[in-house]
Amino acid sequence: MATTRHAHTVWEGDLLKGKGVVSLDSSGIGSYDVSWPARSEAANGKTSPEELIAAAHSSCYSMALSHGLAGAGTPPTRLETKADVTFQPGEGITGIHLSVEGTVPGLDEAAFAAAAEDAKKNCPVSQALTGTTITLSAKLV
Repeated sequence: MATTRHAHTVWEGDLLKGKGVVSLDSSGIGSYDVSWPARSEAANGKTSPEELIAAAHSSCYSMALSHGLAGAGTPPTRLETKADVTFQPGEGITGIHLSVEGTVPGLDEAAFAAAAEDAKKNCPVSQALTGTTITLSAKLV
């Protein structure tokens, strides 16, 4: 069964001096302030499209890796994934770097790296972002 999730943003003003609020409608877990300075300079308590992409990518990737490892008979005890989304004003999103540390009993470093690379390729968010260079570092802890 397909699912559709919803969010919306209300923006007031021009790009440089304006501000907005993005609301996560499907979950109802909150509304978050956004602004150009939060996107192109320091966050200062506001979010940005890139931070929201990083959240989506790190969670989707963790799910994909967990599923792949469990399917191979080596379910993880713990995965910690960080997504760094780089935004360059005037160019856009120039890259994403995923870093994952995992505790996976019975798995060696090479097998973990292979599973991590497979999850990067097959994660639905990675697939949606195929126009962006995505790099990966993976290690067992």
